Order: sequence, then structure tokens, then C-alpha cells
Amino acid sequence: MDQLKLAALDQEDLEVLSAHLQDAVMTVADIRYLPKEKKAVFVMNRFVWDKEADKRSKEHERRRAALSFARVTSMKGQNIQQEARGAVLELLAVTFEPGEDPSGRIQLAFAGGASLMLEVECIEAQLADLGAAWSTPNLPQHDLG
Repeated sequence: MDQLKLAALDQEDLEVLSAHLQDAVMTVADIRYLPKEKKAVFVMNRFVWDKEADKRSKEHERRRAALSFARVTSMKGQNIQQEARGAVLELLAVTFEPGEDPSGRIQLAFAGGASLMLEVECIEAQLADLGAAWSTPNLPQHDLG
């Protein structure tokens, strides 16, 4: 499969990014907020939902990927210990809450109740795979009860 490269400039585009990012994992150390550049960057291991598991081995794929947001005026976390640099966060969804057009808030919601809220001037996001895929026998599971 070719490497994924997507951009989001509106809420509908962001929903597509969110679908590709569901169950991506990252550590706290993989999160960067660059206030002078008005940018937030997240490096993660993305689960490849758009490809079927290998029929013989039942293996799935993950890929190293980078998600970046431009025009970020602030970033606030909830239930994330900044000093726990190795703590693993599992991304569930990326959503947008409109403010005064075109500004708003982008929320990254993680399993276990952690979240990040980005105040943005507008939606300007990019997602890009950074390298080759590797196989994993683990299919993400969610307790819906």
C-alpha cells in the first residue's frame, strides 16, 4: 500500500483524518506544541484500518505517521501527565467544535478519558505516513459496555 498523505481544511476533511487515526498510539514524548510557530505535531503508530488482515497470517498493519496542525493559538491537556514521557495514549477520535468562523477547537480524545484541546484560527491539518508498514497480530478492541 502506498503511504497515506492527507490534508484537512474543513470539518468534513477532519472527519476523514479521524477515521484514519482511530486507534493510533503515541507516547506523551511524541507530542509537540510549538507556540512561536503556532503548530502542534503528533508522531504516532497508526493502525491501518483501510487494509484487510493477511488471510494466512491474520496479521494487520501499523505505520509510523505524523499529524500536524497549523494556526494553533493554544493547547491544553486533560488527564495527561506531561512528566510521564513514556505513557502511551490511544487516540479514539479527532473532532472540531466551531467558534467564530473560521476559528474553533480541535479535540483529540484518547482512551481512558485523556484529551488535548487545540484552539485554532482555522482547520489546517496534515497527516502523512513516515515509512514502511510493519505487521501486528493485535486488532484494537473497544469495550462498549
